[in-house]
Amino acid sequence: MDTRAAMQPTFRVLDAAARPASVDIVIPVLNEERALPGCVRTLVAFLDGGFPLPWRITIVDNGSTDATWPVATALAGEYDRVHARRIDVRGRGAALRAAWRESQADIVAYMDVDLSTDLGALFPLVAAVASGHSEIAIGTRLGRGARIRRSVRREVISRGYNALLRHGFRAGFSDAQCGFKAARARVVRPLMDKVEDDGWFFDTELLLLAEHNGLRVHEVPVDWVEDLDSRVQLVRTAVDDLRGLARVAWAMAAGRARVPVVRPELVPCHPDALPASPRRARSREERSRAGRLQGGRLQGGWSRAGHSQGGRSRGGWPPGGVFAGSVHVLFSAVLYAMVYWPMRDFQEPATAATCALVLAGTAGAVLSFRTALFFAVNLALTVALLHTLPPQAGRMAEVGVVVAAYCLLMVIRAATSPLTRN
Repeated sequence: MDTRAAMQPTFRVLDAAARPASVDIVIPVLNEERALPGCVRTLVAFLDGGFPLPWRITIVDNGSTDATWPVATALAGEYDRVHARRIDVRGRGAALRAAWRESQADIVAYMDVDLSTDLGALFPLVAAVASGHSEIAIGTRLGRGARIRRSVRREVISRGYNALLRHGFRAGFSDAQCGFKAARARVVRPLMDKVEDDGWFFDTELLLLAEHNGLRVHEVPVDWVEDLDSRVQLVRTAVDDLRGLARVAWAMAAGRARVPVVRPELVPCHPDALPASPRRARSREERSRAGRLQGGRLQGGWSRAGHSQGGRSRGGWPPGGVFAGSVHVLFSAVLYAMVYWPMRDFQEPATAATCALVLAGTAGAVLSFRTALFFAVNLALTVALLHTLPPQAGRMAEVGVVVAAYCLLMVIRAATSPLTRN
C-alpha cells in the first residue's frame, strides 16, 4: 500500500447540505500494533449495526516505533470509512489536535484504543452534542450510575485528581480524563488555540477552558473496565498534570483563557409566550462584588446559608458552623500537602508553595483583592518559616511547616471574615 497516499487526509462523509450531523471518531495510538485491529473491527461492527448518524473512524499514529502504522494503513484499505494519518509528535493531545482541526465532520469525538469504555454509551454521548443541547460531552467513571472495574491505585489517584479540580477550579464535571469525549467541531477549534498541552493533560485543559468560557459540558455515566496493558505512566502523568493546572490557573487569572464564543440567544419555544426581558449587563461594581463574594467562599469563607442562619457576631465563627469550618480547613490542608509534596520534586520550596496555594483553592477567585492579599501573606509567611528550618530537616518537616502556615491563615481568615449579607 502507498503509505504517502494513506497519510493524506481524505474525507468520506456525505454532502453537508443533505445529511444529519456527521461524526468523526478519532483513535490516537502509540505502539498499539496488538490492540489496534481488534479495536477498529469491533468499533466498525458496532457502528454498522445501527449507529444512526453518518460516521468515520480516524486512526492517528503519533510516533509509533513498532508496526502500528502498517496495521493502521491496512485497516484504512480494508474499510471505506476508516482513515489513517500519521504525525511525528507524540502525545494524545497532539493526535487529537491534528485530527480535530482538519476534520470536516460536525462532531469530533475520540476513544481509547483499548475500548475500556463500553460502546453502548457512544450514542448518548454524541446525541447530547448533535441535538445542540451541549457543546461538549464526556464519559464519566465517577458520576452516579457509572460502573467501573479498576485497581485501587488508579481509583484513588483519579478521585483525588478530580477532587482537586472541583475544589481548586470549581469544576462542574466529575471525570476529566476518561478517554471518551465528543464536541461540536466549530466550537472546540477556538478552544484548542488556547490549549497548550499535547499530552494527557489536553483533556483537562480543554474542559477547564470550556467551562471558563461558559460552554455546557454534558456527562454520560459509562461502564468502564481497566486494561492493564496501558501506556499511562501514573506518577509522571500526575506531576505533568499538576504543572498544567498551575499554568491554567495563572492563565485564567491573567485573562488569557478567554475565547470569543457565540451562542444563540434564549428564545421561548411557545409562539404565544411572553418572555422576560434579557438581564441587563452587570456593572463593574457588581462584578467586583460578586468576585469578592466568590473569593470568600473559595478561600476560608463560609456559604451564604452558613452566614445567615442564626446570625453571627463580628469576627466570630458562624454559629453551628465550627465543625463544618474545621472540616473545610482540614480538607484544604490535606489537599495543599498532596499538591506541595510532588511539586517539590522539581521546584524550589517557594515556587512549590505558590503552585500548591493556587491549586488548593484560589484558582477560581484569584482576581479578588481579598484572595490576592491572602495569597501574598501566605507566601511570605511560608518562605519565612522555611528559612528557619535547619538544613538537615527532612521533607516531612518541610511539608509540616508549609501546611501549618496555610492552616493558620485559613483559620484567621475564617474567624475574622465579615458577615456576608443577603
